[in-house]
Amino acid sequence: MSETSASLLEDLRERSDPRSWRRLMDVYWPLVYGWLRQRGLQHDDAEDLGQDVLHVLMRELPRFRYDRNRGTFRGWLRTITANRLRNFRRKHRARPVSLAETDWTRIASDLEDPASQLSQQWDQEHDRFVARRLLAAIEGEFEPTTWQAFRRVAYDGDKPAAVAGDLGISVNAVFIAKSRVMRRLRDKMRELFEQLS
Repeated sequence: MSETSASLLEDLRERSDPRSWRRLMDVYWPLVYGWLRQRGLQHDDAEDLGQDVLHVLMRELPRFRYDRNRGTFRGWLRTITANRLRNFRRKHRARPVSLAETDWTRIASDLEDPASQLSQQWDQEHDRFVARRLLAAIEGEFEPTTWQAFRRVAYDGDKPAAVAGDLGISVNAVFIAKSRVMRRLRDKMRELFEQLS
């Protein structure tokens, strides 16, 4: 989950297919908006700033060149968010905003620094968000026992033998369930990127 597909970025950079852009917005709008709301911005401010971030993303993506050595897409998105946050604060300096006491400059700087705790939190939230969306999309494809075995081992950290005993299946069936869901999750990631291209 840590990287956005290089081929997806290349496809979006080279074409302006409305379906691809809509799919990208469907994935990233809730993430950016939610992150801003968690930082205390009111709905209207978070919506305005989030739209500004995604507008810059759409405008700049044709010039973006993926280089694994220079950073990830999520890092680039973090930087865009930090810059738009600074602009937002400058524009609204005179009026009281939802977090008047917050040091927006510090938050923006921390967001740009890949080693900062805030940036690491952004990356973790990004990865969890994308994983949750994809897992929710595939859950209905599995029998309840398969899904329970996967969730208990992969998420809850339960021992496979305990899960097998509770579900009335073999330990091998638990490992197979986990493997099947993980394989489908990887396939769903590829499908997501292909749909965006």
